[in-house]
Amino acid sequence: MNDRPLRVCHLGKYYPPAMGGMEGHVQLLAREQAARGVDVTVACVNHRNEAGDDVTWRPLASTKTVEETDGSVRIIRVGRKASLARFDVCPRLPNLLRRLAGESDLFHLHSPNPSMLLALTVWARRVPLVITHHSDVIRQKLLGLAFRVFERRIYRRALAIFPTSPEYAGGSALLQHVADRVRSLPLGIDLQPFLEPSSDSLKVAADWKKRYGEPLWLCVGRLVYYKGFENAIRALARVQGRLLVIGVGPLETSLKTLAQEVGVADRVVWCGSVDDATLAGAYRAATALWFPSVARSEGFGLVQVEAMASGCPVINTRVPHSGVPWVSRHEREGLTVAMDDPAALAAAAHRLLDEPALRDRLVAAARERAVAEFDYRIMAGRSLEFYSSLGISTHGQLKS
Repeated sequence: MNDRPLRVCHLGKYYPPAMGGMEGHVQLLAREQAARGVDVTVACVNHRNEAGDDVTWRPLASTKTVEETDGSVRIIRVGRKASLARFDVCPRLPNLLRRLAGESDLFHLHSPNPSMLLALTVWARRVPLVITHHSDVIRQKLLGLAFRVFERRIYRRALAIFPTSPEYAGGSALLQHVADRVRSLPLGIDLQPFLEPSSDSLKVAADWKKRYGEPLWLCVGRLVYYKGFENAIRALARVQGRLLVIGVGPLETSLKTLAQEVGVADRVVWCGSVDDATLAGAYRAATALWFPSVARSEGFGLVQVEAMASGCPVINTRVPHSGVPWVSRHEREGLTVAMDDPAALAAAAHRLLDEPALRDRLVAAARERAVAEFDYRIMAGRSLEFYSSLGISTHGQLKS
């Protein structure tokens, strides 16, 4: 009997400390699978130069290949030469995948991920493959067209494709082509820091309430187009209180200009990147999380789960065929409004201020749903069950 552990290689885009929902998801899934006895490797692009600077958004910045560990997880960060339209040019990536194929029972691709997709097509050896489909390529039309042939070829090769919510496949032409292999695998997080915040987090919450007053609205995420943060700034002009914005990204300057134009610059606090304790404290301090996404590039929205576990009501948007309104459901765990509608966002905020019983009901239901559906251990267990149902576990032996 072959009693060695199952060997899984996750093909990510980047890996923490790189920020982002996909990056955090890969880390949690890899760590928990390793804790359950799986031999886990993560291959990704190195987002840091030799000085340790994050060069994700710098097109001409190059990085080197490095290998390190994250607990029991082996991390291989492949070097890049440049980044063109968010496509990382990594000449050594195909050879790396060829080597990793000989060491792996399964490749688990996290997509969209043009660099890994192209490398998988260049390197043709068949290794069992599954894909977590975080979102379609929505705005980057030229990139999407250029990689559509490669993308469909790899998706047809996969044994299973895991969208992160049961709603997403209905609006995805790509997933409809492989509908017989689609199985929803919702994302999960470590809920504990949000359910039971540390003393440091509680201190942050108290300090921020004292410093900024109430109501205190919160936005969390990269400052990129699909987050729709311009609608939050416009909505702020219709409600009292301050807006805390946690995150960095290429739209920071234009968003600050908009805040000046609509007359709310003195009520917006740009927090940039914060540590985990501060983030948990921010949810505790906030009256509500505003999550005004405007495109299916936002396939799920993990920060909604963080807020739900923290007792911070979520106001999200009705993004068609996205997991956003499925994670926090209208009038059940949160409030959902139309996309690109600052007036509707402001009206929902007023409801939370004017109807305390509604807020209390949503908070209780949101915490219950977070624990039942979005814990990372539930996610990892489901992933291993899916592997087993595909026959992958016959290559090794999983621990229960």
